[in-house]
Amino acid sequence: MHLAPKVPLNNGVFIDALGFGVYKVPAADCAALVSTAIDAGYRTVDTAALYGNEEGVGQAVHAAVAAGMPREELFVTSKVWNDRHGYDATLAAFGESMDRLGLDYLDLFLIHWPCPEQDLFIPTYQALETLYHEGRVRAIGVSNFEPAHLHRLLDATEVVPAVNQVELHPWLQQRELRALHAELGIATQAWSPLARGQLLDEPALRALAEAHGKSVAQVVLRWHVQSGHLVIPKASSQERIAANLDVFGFELSASDMAVIADMDSGRRSGSDPNNVN
Repeated sequence: MHLAPKVPLNNGVFIDALGFGVYKVPAADCAALVSTAIDAGYRTVDTAALYGNEEGVGQAVHAAVAAGMPREELFVTSKVWNDRHGYDATLAAFGESMDRLGLDYLDLFLIHWPCPEQDLFIPTYQALETLYHEGRVRAIGVSNFEPAHLHRLLDATEVVPAVNQVELHPWLQQRELRALHAELGIATQAWSPLARGQLLDEPALRALAEAHGKSVAQVVLRWHVQSGHLVIPKASSQERIAANLDVFGFELSASDMAVIADMDSGRRSGSDPNNVN
């Protein structure tokens, strides 16, 4: 069994460097897949109200705890969806997520998208601050926030986000945003770390994978963790779930890292945060 190293967030709470994402995991399959991931060594699970599978994540957590794993060894993230922005709506949405998860507390709660046209992400985040101060959430943060969104947020709120979860992969390396995160003490967490699988046929990555005797996915995930990103790959088979976590026994060289650095083109596999509302 492989275990990911734990990384401290800006409030001292620890999260795994590599966790298990459940975006587009069918609700009927979620509990079994998350249980498989926990058995393989994963301790961080990332879900969201949008995904429609919070119940399955909660079932897997309860099964692990019933089998003897302390709840505090597991780290569960969820997110408030775009149609629940606003202070009161966000508090209500959190309660609904917790009912679906069946948990006493959440480890990390994020705003899923800034939705700039709604212009409600500040009161939405203030609701997260309330939950944090009440001890119902161990850490709070955001997802898909661009530098302009972060600056506005920090000017109007008190708690610096612990995490900003963004699309990040070798084609979209987010250098400006990562530099701002480093300055502010915000952890960068990568969703779509493999560009939704589109990177797997990239010739430069295939050459690196062959040189290291690893898969392309393992090389890219190693690049993420070696770059200091938190990362949450999704996998739907026991073999891939285990393989994605097996990236801590080798290291990319400086020249390998330079090859991947040269792949940055600004190409997205998902939506532009300024266009999601």
